[in-house]
Amino acid sequence: MPELPEVETTKTSLLPLLTQRVQSVKVLNASLRWPIPDNLEKLVGQRLTALKRRSKYILAEFEQDQMLWHLGMSGSFRLCEPNDALRKHDHLIIDFEDQQLRYHDPRRFGCILWLDQANQSKLIDTLGPEPLSEDFNARYLLEKLQKKNVGIKIALMDNHVVVGVGNIYATESLFNIGVHPAQPASTLTKAHVEKLVIEVKRILKHAIDLGGSTLRDYSNAMGENGYFQQTLLAYGRAGEMCVNCETTLENLKLGQRASVFCPQCQPLKLKKA
Repeated sequence: MPELPEVETTKTSLLPLLTQRVQSVKVLNASLRWPIPDNLEKLVGQRLTALKRRSKYILAEFEQDQMLWHLGMSGSFRLCEPNDALRKHDHLIIDFEDQQLRYHDPRRFGCILWLDQANQSKLIDTLGPEPLSEDFNARYLLEKLQKKNVGIKIALMDNHVVVGVGNIYATESLFNIGVHPAQPASTLTKAHVEKLVIEVKRILKHAIDLGGSTLRDYSNAMGENGYFQQTLLAYGRAGEMCVNCETTLENLKLGQRASVFCPQCQPLKLKKA
């Protein structure tokens, strides 16, 4: 699933569309997670004025309307020429003045929606702070974790606590500070929370600099792959040796997600971590 660095990279790769006017819109398959609205022709004639990211959503602002785009499990946007061959799972085509934008989604868990008051309230307003913002700091996170007895990795991936810290980046951050992914969140010390905040920010910034992670078929709107996966120390390496101590990395499931850790470097502690 595209996580925050991949969504940020996708948003950046769409910036050439800014100030361009929509020429036409064609929906090839409206059956995504929620149906694509049937009135997208409202976009015709409008210029794209801004592209923003909130959590894993891309917010596209036009002159009169706003849209909310989510890549889901396998979605991607691609800037194309009009005569480029269509792919099997291309679901939406928006023609701009100089380029064509296509939304591709084999598993159809993404969404293309209007950012109206209902969707703002349901999908945006309940979200926690951005991890790269000043609002995500040790004082805030320590307060949030005090009453949470779930594993710290589950808490870190809770969008009501902080947005956009997905499986890959939570796994890597916890490995780098030596905290077990199942460590009860409420038992983390202030020192560990401070380290965790710093590491989450560092990991996400580094991943964005490398264009995100291409583990399967992710690419940005220019068709370029990410390279962060080449730096992974824990995620996806169960059964391999720890780069720090040569202990075999193990895997456990937390919240239905694979969680790789080093039993030597990340011991599970019953009291304060």
